[in-house]
Amino acid sequence: MLPTKLSPQMQKYAIIAVVVLVVLGLGGYLFLQYQNSKKAPVASPANTAEETKKLVEEINKVYSLPEGEEPTVATITDIEKLKSEPFFQRAKNGNKVLIYPLAKKVILYDPASKKVLDVAPFNPGTPSAQVSTPSAKP
Repeated sequence: MLPTKLSPQMQKYAIIAVVVLVVLGLGGYLFLQYQNSKKAPVASPANTAEETKKLVEEINKVYSLPEGEEPTVATITDIEKLKSEPFFQRAKNGNKVLIYPLAKKVILYDPASKKVLDVAPFNPGTPSAQVSTPSAKP
């Protein structure tokens, strides 16, 4: 049967054991968090610039892109939010959108099929997707 009251020396050992277990548990948790953060690194600007350069070279093989400016590139991750915009009707997740503000062009590109899906004028005044589609004249 266990004693109901611990001696002062046993109380010290119990407190030390609890503190050691807490410190080891916290250390293990922080170590695992550190290891997980190394697995999914954040893209560095140099890496992004290199990816943009490769994408521009790839698209230039099938479509003449504007020269003299580097595009802003976005990847479509949730097409359902964009389906109401006419420009994105043929788009799907994973497609790239290249925005050339000086040339006033937006280009929708499918890297899987290596095809330009759509090109539209870029109009910074358009509030929704900042892409305007040319209207047909009668």
